Amino acid sequence: MFMRHQTVACIFTMLLSTFPLQIAQAANPADLNKVVRQAFEAADDGFDMAKTQNFYSGWVSEAIFEPLLSYDYLSRPARLLPLSAESMPEVTEQGKVFTFKIKPGIYFAPDPAFKGKKHELTAQDYVYTFKRLLDPVNRSPNASFIEGKIVGLDDVAAKAKKTGKFDYDVPVAGLKAVNKYTLRIELKATDYNFLYVVAYGGFGAVAREIIEAYGDQTGLHPVGTGPYMVEKYLPRSKIVLTANPEYRGYTWDFKSTGSARDEEIVKQMKGKKMPQVGKVDISIIEEEQSRWLAFQDSQLDIDKLPQSAATAALDGIALKPELVNQGIKMDRVTDAGIVFTIFNMRDPVVGGYTKEKIALRRAIGMAYSYEDEIAQMRLGQAIRSEMIIPKDVVGYDPAYRSSLAYDIKLANKLLDHFGYKRGADGYRNNPDGSPLTLKKTVEPAAIYKVQSEIYKRGLDKIGLRIEFPVSNFADNLKAASACKLNMWGGAWNADFPDGENFLQLLYGPKAGAGNHACYESPAYDALFRKAVSLPLGEERNKVYAQMNRQVEADTPWIVHTSRIRSWLYRPWITGYKKHPILHSDWAFIDVEKH
Repeated sequence: MFMRHQTVACIFTMLLSTFPLQIAQAANPADLNKVVRQAFEAADDGFDMAKTQNFYSGWVSEAIFEPLLSYDYLSRPARLLPLSAESMPEVTEQGKVFTFKIKPGIYFAPDPAFKGKKHELTAQDYVYTFKRLLDPVNRSPNASFIEGKIVGLDDVAAKAKKTGKFDYDVPVAGLKAVNKYTLRIELKATDYNFLYVVAYGGFGAVAREIIEAYGDQTGLHPVGTGPYMVEKYLPRSKIVLTANPEYRGYTWDFKSTGSARDEEIVKQMKGKKMPQVGKVDISIIEEEQSRWLAFQDSQLDIDKLPQSAATAALDGIALKPELVNQGIKMDRVTDAGIVFTIFNMRDPVVGGYTKEKIALRRAIGMAYSYEDEIAQMRLGQAIRSEMIIPKDVVGYDPAYRSSLAYDIKLANKLLDHFGYKRGADGYRNNPDGSPLTLKKTVEPAAIYKVQSEIYKRGLDKIGLRIEFPVSNFADNLKAASACKLNMWGGAWNADFPDGENFLQLLYGPKAGAGNHACYESPAYDALFRKAVSLPLGEERNKVYAQMNRQVEADTPWIVHTSRIRSWLYRPWITGYKKHPILHSDWAFIDVEKH
């Protein structure tokens, strides 16, 4: 599979190099001599966002595809604003009907599939994009964002499941291109987070011609209306983006929040024609030490400080003088996200809903030291997460405390009570006497070796044997999506700033399609449906807390920490500020001559 993907990618690169990109270059203000070099710590999974929730795929896709709405670059908390839409939508019928007016004159990047013609973005492109998420062929992990919500769309999807083919031409009452530039979406019920959904990168417009031309290879051949397009793609190695010559550009005019840093950014950037960055060179460097050495050697312009380098680079929460003297700057933020351990609820060893299986998972959680993770694995660059919803996301409760605390004594009692008896070697067997071995799949980075040691120390104390198979992130994600792993480490950063975005990861209908625990709980699912039917506020947040308790009771996850990110950037990078939701910031920054 990898060799086949690499061959297609090489053909794609040759096609791009021969396509006449320079013809319309003047339409995009980007300077091709301004290059940002960056590294990803794990590989993407292609760039068809109907088929993946891979974090790195989403990062790149944000620069290629455009949803109707996006976020203000500087505002904190995150604030929505129009992107391809002329303005925020007209909302009628008690919050069930949304009418968007699309800006005329937005064009897709040039591609041979358009047969020499310019393809203007229209309402019909968004109709097609939304439909793709419910096409059963795509098995979209993002389907739950709109599943059961848009009038008439589920009927088309249901028919496709029976016939094996989604009819993209059949009209959908709740998803209409009223005219070339007007999109009308009608929901079955009020959805108080729907505008956040519309701003999610998975709803960035795609052109039907592109999808039909490249079929299963669409993820290797992304074409959108955003500021960048793929120039070179070597899976698991290199991604090079170049300015989309059809991109219309914009004038940088974001407002300061009043902080000294924002005032500096506004002074640097206000009034510039954007984007300024003409190329983005992304290397996949999974090993932390290698990535840190690349930044120190000025091979990277922006990088997240590896946790293993925190003691070498920081005095407390400030950069050490030797880095400051090089002009290096830092933007330090706590992720709007969480890190967790996933149990495969369909796995014969750790899965299932019987009392003894729940006891096993809870004991594993009680044997894991979060303090050791923060001190040894994260080197102080994390905070303990008590609930699924992280700090600064709607639904977070600072007073909430998890029932799964580190407690070796209680974990041993729990296993004893449910019949997990120790053998002659000191390790426990299953209640039926059969051997018991846990397998937590990990990535090859050094930090996961540290975490494996933390897990093993704790599990040895309660008599549980564990192994740590090693594989790369992309393959692990595919295996988890197919409910094939025993245990795995997961992480999630907010797609939008509401707890629903985290809690949907355990919603039963998403099992095998984004719900990597393959968790199916009628009680949890009922609470989820109740929560999303409620308006934002205290009552909804109480249901969120109940859902957290239900997850603790069943233990499909063990919630660990929220990571503190120290983003370092060279002195020639201007306008840089890490956003809590958006990850692709290349169209908002500039590169000075150096």
